[in-house]
Formats: sequence, C-alpha cells, structure tokens
Amino acid sequence: MNTCEQQLREQICLVGRQMYEYKFVDGTAGNISARLDANHILITPSGLSKGYMKPEQMIIVDMDGNKVDQSEATAHLKPSTETPMHLEAYLRRPDVNGVVHAHPPYAVSLTMAGINMQTYTIPEAIILLGVVPNAPYATPATTEDRDVVAELVTRHDAIMLSFHGSLTLGKDVWQAFMRLETLEHTAHLTYLVHQLGGGKSLPEQQIRKLLDLRQAFGLMHPDEPSIMPN
Repeated sequence: MNTCEQQLREQICLVGRQMYEYKFVDGTAGNISARLDANHILITPSGLSKGYMKPEQMIIVDMDGNKVDQSEATAHLKPSTETPMHLEAYLRRPDVNGVVHAHPPYAVSLTMAGINMQTYTIPEAIILLGVVPNAPYATPATTEDRDVVAELVTRHDAIMLSFHGSLTLGKDVWQAFMRLETLEHTAHLTYLVHQLGGGKSLPEQQIRKLLDLRQAFGLMHPDEPSIMPN
C-alpha cells in the first residue's frame, strides 16, 4: 500500500467520524468514497458504522463495481450497496475525486415537506454549492439511486435525494464533506425561517453576482446552471 492510498483511507475514516458525530448519519447509514486511480475507487464497506471504521476496512472496487482487493481485513466485507451511485459520479465527472452520501436531517426533512433548498438561501451557500436540485425518490441501495442522479451529477456538486439523503461531490473527500456541512447548515436556516413564518429570497441580480463569484473562485464547472431555479 503506497502513502497516497493510506492517506485516502485515513481521510475517509476521519470524514466518517465527523459525519457520525455531527449526526449526518445514523446506525450504519451513509457511504464515502475516493478516487484511487483511473480505474479504481476506495469506498466504505456495507454494514459498518461510519463513526468506527478502520483504514484497512476500506474496499477497493473497479469502475464496474467489482471488489478487487483480497486483503484479510476486507475478506468478510462487501462494498457499499450504493457503490453504483458513487461510480456514476466518477464516470461522468473527471474533476471529482471524492463523494459523500449522508442523511442530513434538516435537508432531508425539507424534501419531505416539498421545500426547495434555494428558498431563502444564504450567500455563502450559493457560492459554495451553486444550485442544489431535488432528485426524484429512488429506492435506497438499488441502482435506482444511480439512475436518478446520472444526469444531475454532470451539472451539480450537491444533490438532494428526496425522502432519503444527500450526495455531495468534491475535488477530494474533504471538500465533498465540507459541502455536506454547508448543505445541512443552509437547510437548518431554511427550517428556522419557516418556523418564523417565512422570509424573502435574495433578489435575482444578487444571486447572479454570487454565481459570478462562484465562477471566479473556480468552483463552477462547465455544465453547471448559471441561474437559480424559480
């Protein structure tokens, strides 16, 4: 195992602990992955708490989802059941090297209530996340998850999976996690505004200026929408 791979394994475990401590996941829910090379990714195993994983338990799969490592530590483990969703992001986005799937409670609650994540959004969220769409409901742990995000991952860095969870992408695992944090913080603020009776969204011209900043900071990719949805 080379130094780079060991660092990725440790980083995935660190992100897993943060997700668990911040209550972005519960039980054995959620999954994290990192691009290892052009033909392989590291991904969390199925059935393990994200708060208590060990680096040697991360599983190597190829771009078809086949487990390829034969280490003793992973002999009894299987890749996450949502591996196809992660692979779809890597196949469609060469710039993505880290993917995080979580169940952030406020963000998921908004999808259940039919509330758009763009409503009352804060400036920093527009810069850091851009447009956050709601994907249609799909049965978890099936290829339906992959199918509903297939086109969305080409245009977005953060996606809500209705009634289920979130998917955030990044240049590395840490950026994908940071986007999850921003997503849930924004959802929490949106929830609070609704508790206060509702609020006002930013004017369109201000949103455009923020999206211009997102582009200037190198956070916007070529296929990303340049305007927020109505």
